[in-house]
Amino acid sequence: MSTKFTLPPLPYAYDALGPYMSAETLEYHHDKHHQAYVTNGEKLLEGSGLEILALEDIVKEAYGKNAGLFNNAGQHYNHVHFWNWMKPNGGGNKLPGALAKKIDEDLGGFDKFRSDFIAAGTTQFGSGWAWLSLKDGKLEVSKTANGESPLIHNAHPLLGVDVWEHSYYIDYRNARPKYLEAWFDNLVNWEHVELLYEEAK
Repeated sequence: MSTKFTLPPLPYAYDALGPYMSAETLEYHHDKHHQAYVTNGEKLLEGSGLEILALEDIVKEAYGKNAGLFNNAGQHYNHVHFWNWMKPNGGGNKLPGALAKKIDEDLGGFDKFRSDFIAAGTTQFGSGWAWLSLKDGKLEVSKTANGESPLIHNAHPLLGVDVWEHSYYIDYRNARPKYLEAWFDNLVNWEHVELLYEEAK
């Protein structure tokens, strides 16, 4: 079994993100949905010729060439980070200094960034993700469909929120904007974002 397709344990208890994300949501999302991407990705990697690559490179190489592998590897990559992009008592606007300064410079300040990020997630038609990423030295907010991410557009994902229905339907039903606001304001792990930002620089 390749370590590239292993389901990582959640970095907190199933009930640690309540009331913003329930234990039931995390159990389904992590144990069933993410596990399926891992299981299917593992099978599809065999014989693909990409076995020796790191997960990020598998995602990039499979894009546009091997849809099944790309979908599962892409979602696995996205979710490995998604669990770390959240923490109990997260969110808020007290960002690490270098990151806050960069958001001011590139995105017009924290409040504008927040509303643009939530808008990206709200307006992503169907399943997908909203992102903060670093591309060519500049921060940008974007959205992608299904399992795509800024990786395939030569950018470094720094923060992503899952807007597939399985990420919020149990807790918010069809109220995606409400989920995005609660997620951004109460769950974001800015330390993980900063870590990725420092690596991407």
